[in-house]
Amino acid sequence: MNTRGALEGCRVLVVEDDLAIAMLLESALEDEHCVIVGPYGGVRDALAAARNETLDLAVLDINLAGEMVFPVAEALAERGVPFLILSGYGDTALPPNRRHWPVCGKPFKLDQLVSTLAGLIRSG
Repeated sequence: MNTRGALEGCRVLVVEDDLAIAMLLESALEDEHCVIVGPYGGVRDALAAARNETLDLAVLDINLAGEMVFPVAEALAERGVPFLILSGYGDTALPPNRRHWPVCGKPFKLDQLVSTLAGLIRSG
């Protein structure tokens, strides 16, 4: 999939508690000319951003230091903001009634992640 320009100018919420992964995501999204909101490493701050920031898209780590990111995902879903959950557990870690949420497995390839995000923007 050609992602060139699909994410340009998008305000992307980044929620990731692993600093190295957060920096990798930031760099990849900046290469796509996105505006980064965050990164946030905890649910409380991420939830405030999900509720109050102007956002086009979000990338959410499923587990933030033992706390699941689901309240943030719910807030984004209520606002109609597309998001992608990063998970080393697959979609089995999602609540049973939320298995339709998009999940990207960890470890991930950046080009696949960017392509998936571009698809979310196009279909949203």
